[in-house]
Amino acid sequence: MAPAPAPPPAKARPGARVDPRRPSVSRWLLGAAILVASAIPSAWYYLLRWPQDQWQVDVEVYREAGRSVLMGRPIYDHLTEPPQLLPFTYPPFSALLSVPLGLIPFGAVGWVAFVAQILATTCIVWYAAFRLTHRTGRWLPVTLALLVAPLWWIQPVAEGLRFGQVNAFIVLACLMDLRIPRPRVLRRVPPGVLVGLATAVKLTPGVFLIHYAVNRRWRELTTAVGTAALATIGAALLLPEASVAFWGGALQDPGRLGPNAGPSNQSIRGVLMRIWPGEPTDPGGDGGLTQTLVWAVLCVIVAVVGFWLASRAWRRGDSITEVAAVGLMACMLSPVAWVHHFHWLAVAFFAILGSDPLKDRRRILAVVAIGVVFAIHVPYWGHEWMVRRLPVQPVGVMLENAYFLAGIATIALMWWSFRRDERDDEDPPGRVLADDHDFDPAAQAVPARTPTDQPATAEATR
Repeated sequence: MAPAPAPPPAKARPGARVDPRRPSVSRWLLGAAILVASAIPSAWYYLLRWPQDQWQVDVEVYREAGRSVLMGRPIYDHLTEPPQLLPFTYPPFSALLSVPLGLIPFGAVGWVAFVAQILATTCIVWYAAFRLTHRTGRWLPVTLALLVAPLWWIQPVAEGLRFGQVNAFIVLACLMDLRIPRPRVLRRVPPGVLVGLATAVKLTPGVFLIHYAVNRRWRELTTAVGTAALATIGAALLLPEASVAFWGGALQDPGRLGPNAGPSNQSIRGVLMRIWPGEPTDPGGDGGLTQTLVWAVLCVIVAVVGFWLASRAWRRGDSITEVAAVGLMACMLSPVAWVHHFHWLAVAFFAILGSDPLKDRRRILAVVAIGVVFAIHVPYWGHEWMVRRLPVQPVGVMLENAYFLAGIATIALMWWSFRRDERDDEDPPGRVLADDHDFDPAAQAVPARTPTDQPATAEATR
């Protein structure tokens, strides 16, 4: 008797994922192992070998602010233990968030802050590199770990780990709030909330508010401003004296942040202060009215270029370039931008790489070149060059301001990469994955935004 014919293959229901290509547990474990192994040298160096009097000095500042709240002592008058003697320089809302740190021994706080930064930076790459990592299918965890590992060696990230800084969390919050498609964990959180909270914690993310206004994104702007205002007013009600001390005095004193003219300040103002020095006895001083006017003009030029690029990227749906452009611009425009403020490079690198850098390896070379500059202590070499009055002083000037120049070059490279994507249409703006759990490169696409479209307020597909 002839065998019964095989039944016809079942038809996939509309919208079903035919081949999700989800990574196995073993590959997730392999990726985690690579990530942990890559962070071990940094942990050994900054947590085990670093001198105790310089150990996690910034997280000590946050912890002491939390203790000041608990003890009722003046937040902005208290300094950390010698030899650092560092003041708290953030808004009162940040002091409230630091209260839990005051309940934990300092040694434990340092380790917790280190691990939290490792996880936050990994999440930044998860969200910033999704166009690239999701192409690797089942090997996504390994790809993610291999992309994260080199970041521990660039100075903005390394100094954050060394000092116990908050920049990784600020970058992550802004990236999650603006990224399209919107992360699933934020599907019930209105866009603008995280930017508002980040602005209440540290004022520099306020540049994103200007970005919203420039693009007439009134709903997001209103949400962000309202969130920041609520956080600030709430802190003022709980800490009225500290709020008066900060908004009425400490905020206007850049000298509290340290020597503004030192090579660690890589903002426009820092560059001008080194080229055009003021009184050496005034760490927050400048070269007078003329220097201030020059600073204002340069800030306007950088702002016009930066907001223009960010606006173009938003209209095309390239939220990674959008966030990186605004974030790096915040570093340039701020009166003080320490090296660890350039954590935005963790986003900018993937804006340059795009979705398939192997098709144009100049993208890879560009990221490697910028990464090498930020991986070595070029500004401090330049400072030594200038102090020792070595020959060809202009070389020393360029070296001393290398991170600022590399930041400008990074913005230019993002523009170049963005234009290539526009011209070749190899990575069109809407061809992004439906959400963070779609591992299929052929997943449903998000349509490109036109200038008249309203900002997305929920998950972009389905």
